[in-house]
Amino acid sequence: MTATTILIVDDEAAIREMIRVGLELAGYECLEASNAQDAHGIIVDQRPDLVLLDWMMPVTSGLELLRRLRRDDVTRDLLVIMLTAKDDEDNRVQGLDVGADDYITKPFSSRELMARIKAIMRRSTSRELEESIEVGGLKLDPASHRVFVDAQPLDMGPTEFKLLKFFMTHQERAYSRGQLLDQVWGSNVYVEERTVDVHIRRLRKALQTELRDCGLLIQTVRGTGYRFSTTGVCA
Repeated sequence: MTATTILIVDDEAAIREMIRVGLELAGYECLEASNAQDAHGIIVDQRPDLVLLDWMMPVTSGLELLRRLRRDDVTRDLLVIMLTAKDDEDNRVQGLDVGADDYITKPFSSRELMARIKAIMRRSTSRELEESIEVGGLKLDPASHRVFVDAQPLDMGPTEFKLLKFFMTHQERAYSRGQLLDQVWGSNVYVEERTVDVHIRRLRKALQTELRDCGLLIQTVRGTGYRFSTTGVCA
């Protein structure tokens, strides 16, 4: 599988570098931003798995960016760890109330940061494994390994199920065939890219019922690959 991508948002370059070096040594892929505006653009365009967000930044604070992320349906579930020199209880409560998944007070050790990141990722994975995902009338239940359209169970193969689960948990972003192979099949498995097209066709067919065609939610992106979008028509 591809490495977890973490966005480091801090206006101090030295702090970003220190964090980035430690994360990359641990096998994470890193993105960087020095302000909230650039960070928001990176989040929307590149969809990191987790954001390390400094509270105190000029112009727009990390707390204001977090509020914006939580108001947007596309980014409201993004994992965010606040990094701040504010160590009093009121500030910790405020950060968590706004929607931070965790809160680390500066200065912190690389060991503590890694432990917090791993804990957050484990909790997120557990939620994804247990919670049903629903888009319109399309529902995927990971626990029972079943898919429904308007409560009608659908018949699909295990690869199509994994492909649909990935799409439904990574909406509105275009993925190349190679990226889908890494995410769904695994980077250590050799499968030709055209195999993705075969399974996409099977998945679209499986999502069709007599009353609705939810296969239209899976869009072909010319020159890139595929995207699961709620702007598609499931009718």
